[in-house]
Amino acid sequence: MDRQDRDGLPAYERIKAEIRTRIREGEWGPGDPIPGESELAASFGVSRLTAHRALRELAREGVIERRRRRGSRVAVRTGRDIVLEIPRIERLVAELGAVYELRLLARRTLVPPAEIRARLELAAGERALHLLLLHLADRRPFQLEDRWINLLAVPAAADADFTAIAPGSWLLEHVPWSEAEHVIAAENADPATAAALGIRPGEAVLVIERRTRNRNRVVTWARFRHPGASYRLATAFAPRS
Repeated sequence: MDRQDRDGLPAYERIKAEIRTRIREGEWGPGDPIPGESELAASFGVSRLTAHRALRELAREGVIERRRRRGSRVAVRTGRDIVLEIPRIERLVAELGAVYELRLLARRTLVPPAEIRARLELAAGERALHLLLLHLADRRPFQLEDRWINLLAVPAAADADFTAIAPGSWLLEHVPWSEAEHVIAAENADPATAAALGIRPGEAVLVIERRTRNRNRVVTWARFRHPGASYRLATAFAPRS
């Protein structure tokens, strides 16, 4: 089956998850070559186009490096690492000298769509907590948060009051994390995003996707959207030992 596996996961997500697992468990180290599109397609019983998509997305996420005529390798960090902390949204707003406000727009416990289930590494039929929140600074939209929490990793989240505390801050207080992945991109706001953020459709939006783990289990995956004209992302650089 090319498009989905028997659990309903897209085949390219299944390939991505397998490659990530082998890297995380040390089977493939930094700089090691990984199978090419043809080999992956044969191994997983998918088309070469599906294997290409999996490798392309892993390269975009910084997991692997792809070089023309040289194949794909596990990404090697440069002499300096970018340190991107997991911030508390309340502190970000306070640092701007603004008053923070939280609005919970939606909350559901359900079986996630296949794409989200793959990101959370959940089996078919497993449920997760879905939250949609708007964070404001001086009553103006500052961040639109779309978050999924793995209830197998954090069962207490099912009863947490996310009208009183932002889920990111709650998770930092209750669940240790051992690994975080970030994807940063820019996009044009769709009508729903524009309405939530108080901007015009098509305006620039900064998008940050974050997935955190506690050992071998995914804790949460979230997508944050910010008005491009009013958000600034700062990073720190640390030399490798």
